[in-house]
Amino acid sequence: MIGPSDVEAAWRLIQPHVRRTPAIELPAGMFGISSTLALKLESLQVSGSFKGRGAFHKLLASKVPAAGIIAASGGNHGAAAAYAARALGHRAEIFVPTIASPSKVARLKSYGAVVHQIGAVYAEARAASEKRAAETGALTVPAYEDAVVFAGAGSVALEFAEQTRFDTLLVAVGGGGLIAGCAAAIGETVKIVAVETEGTPTLHEALRAGHPVEVKISGIAADALGASRIGVPNFEIAQKLVRDSVLVNDEAVRAAQRALWEGLRVIAEPAGATGLAALMAGAYRPAVGERVATLVCGANTEPGSVI
Repeated sequence: MIGPSDVEAAWRLIQPHVRRTPAIELPAGMFGISSTLALKLESLQVSGSFKGRGAFHKLLASKVPAAGIIAASGGNHGAAAAYAARALGHRAEIFVPTIASPSKVARLKSYGAVVHQIGAVYAEARAASEKRAAETGALTVPAYEDAVVFAGAGSVALEFAEQTRFDTLLVAVGGGGLIAGCAAAIGETVKIVAVETEGTPTLHEALRAGHPVEVKISGIAADALGASRIGVPNFEIAQKLVRDSVLVNDEAVRAAQRALWEGLRVIAEPAGATGLAALMAGAYRPAVGERVATLVCGANTEPGSVI
């Protein structure tokens, strides 16, 4: 199991290739939240989400063959892998499910990737990508179930902790790469809380069962948080270091998206607003004096869906 030193090493390696995204502190009472709140605007990261950190780490820490790289994604990981591949001079093929938003597919193509839309859900796109990788010999860049990838993702927690002080970090969960990386980085000293939508409760159900389980996914965040099963190494870290797991409904996520736009002029995709949704809806209630923080982890959405 990886720890803080692994995440620190990943952060040093990727720093020349990723952005140091801003953190802002909001006063108690804003958005109806009783405590102060720190937001990390990782939505301003290269390719529009935190995924750029893991993708760059995987490519920089690996020997990439002439066939290039292959990734399966709900959209954000694919964009990050395609962006990193182009920046480092590698060919990229990206497999996405048919539910991937048009804006995410367009961004993949703008980075020069060959895009395949296959399957109704991420798992089907992933199976197609694995078959293609076996045929070509390309390097597979997993979306989340890879310690190299989530060590890179966890660098966002180290950076955030340098920028501001917080007791609790709320993290949106899909396949578990972001929360595994954040927990590995700072979970021994900061309370890590998992947040998922009611339609994408992969970690929530795994924690309840005591092991990863298959979950039927649906709803507003299904394209980004739509892994049907939590990654095994991700779950092992989460089981040890994640202190709480909460669910929010789609209406709460939409309200959080609107609040970010109306209050801060920040555009967030549903996954990016999920942590704030938990606070606004009362799914997570901070204690008196508790300093809470969350990541606006992605902005790859149609602007008209928020504005």
